[in-house]
Amino acid sequence: MVTSGTSPSALPRITWLGHSTVVLDIGGARILTDPLLQRHNGPLRRRWPRPSMAAWENPDAVLISHLHYDHAELSSLRQVPRVPILTAPENAEWLRRKGLPGVELKDAADWFTVPGTEARVRLVRADHGHRPMPHRPNAANGHLIQAPGLTVWAAGDTSLYDDMAYLPDWAEGRLDVALVPIGGWGPRLSGGHMDADQAAQACARSGARVAIPVHWGTLHAPVVGRYPRGWMDAGGPLFVEALARHAPDCTALVLRPGESAEIPS
Repeated sequence: MVTSGTSPSALPRITWLGHSTVVLDIGGARILTDPLLQRHNGPLRRRWPRPSMAAWENPDAVLISHLHYDHAELSSLRQVPRVPILTAPENAEWLRRKGLPGVELKDAADWFTVPGTEARVRLVRADHGHRPMPHRPNAANGHLIQAPGLTVWAAGDTSLYDDMAYLPDWAEGRLDVALVPIGGWGPRLSGGHMDADQAAQACARSGARVAIPVHWGTLHAPVVGRYPRGWMDAGGPLFVEALARHAPDCTALVLRPGESAEIPS
């Protein structure tokens, strides 16, 4: 059973703040992914209100999937207390040069235990090499977040790849929750992304029992009139339909920005 709402609970809790920003309250830790905490993201406009500080304050660790501006916003990272920012080695070094506490993890089962908690984190593969940036490293990764009785896969930005079937092995057991990207900030996706159908296939390959779509319906370019009507709302329903086809045993949990869900172990 999966429940959603906003009341406090001892159960593991996941809150989507829009785009790829997620708060994980698991294993006594609060973990924040790819934080975008400003009203807008550079030229991109946020459709929903700015995330409430109460929803993300006092994290114990931050996860960065890659350094594209819609995932690693320096002004947002500087709002967060100085806690470990867990990411690929090249990205961690770049963050340290910016005065931020980047902590490098390696792919080979390098688990990082969040201090004072029962939660641990490691990197996993993400295929996101399109549109390289000239002034930031271009390493990309996903994360596995594990606490007693629960494992979460935060996919980051990635295309579909066969080795997603090994995620339960990398997690040393069952994969409980997949945070999968299903869109972008425009109706057309460049390489290195998944649409709703591909994200559902990713859930099938990984064997996740619950899937929460992210990276959709939040940001858009300043001019939206040239885009198809309703494109920002289409991703969630399309993902639910695709998941029913590709992974009928996986429960789709479509959240609105700011909404939380409890995930029983």
